[in-house]
Amino acid sequence: MVEPLPSARSLMLVLHDVAPETWPDYQPFVQAIDGMGGVPMTWLVVPDFHQRNPLLGSPAFCRLLERRLAQGDELALHGYYHADDGPPPRTPGEYFMRRIYTHEGEFYALDQQQALQRLQQGLALFGQQGWPVAGFVAPAWLMSEGTRQALRHLPLRYTSTPQHLYRLPEFTAVEAPGLVWSARSAWRRGLSRLVCDWQCRRWREAETLRLGLHPVDMRHRSSRDYWLNTLRNLLAQGREPLTKSAWLDRKVGA
Repeated sequence: MVEPLPSARSLMLVLHDVAPETWPDYQPFVQAIDGMGGVPMTWLVVPDFHQRNPLLGSPAFCRLLERRLAQGDELALHGYYHADDGPPPRTPGEYFMRRIYTHEGEFYALDQQQALQRLQQGLALFGQQGWPVAGFVAPAWLMSEGTRQALRHLPLRYTSTPQHLYRLPEFTAVEAPGLVWSARSAWRRGLSRLVCDWQCRRWREAETLRLGLHPVDMRHRSSRDYWLNTLRNLLAQGREPLTKSAWLDRKVGA
């Protein structure tokens, strides 16, 4: 079942793959957003990005995230390693999803116990830091059935895919279309611009829009400027910026 949305139009600015290693990519962009004033962000935090970036090994970055929380931003759990470290793919379909589509689908092939253990480790780290956490987003938005079952047993309020948020534990779908770029090459950036421009026109009257940013977007002027300009345009259209949790809170109260 897909629930109706709140009546007020809104947007959600979401930073993916947040880690000490990716912060230098994001820093100038975040400074530009802060300069606009009053634009909260949802930061998708990876506890140990690619198994070489443990958060606890960077106290300064942890303090930065605490300051963002104090400013009204939200931190969500984004996998644990953000890297697919499972056994080799066994079928052509698995090979495509785990080796061609992405190498970062960490939760694509996990069974329920494996997923539960990794999720609990991530939540324990958040708890150790004293960070509130309401949401989990799987790397590349790829979740196995085991992951879905594990999420039903945890104190989380939501997860998401490219076009929906899902209220947990029931997995009630809530429409929340998202814009995202693939910025790894010039042709991908060109195609991403065309697709996102079309989606902005298609979803002009949508109740909410999610802007899903990645560190690689920040490394290219065309994609970085696109996100800044798109955000300005959406704000000028009267959309209210909200974190994911704030948007869900408003929905519950609607």
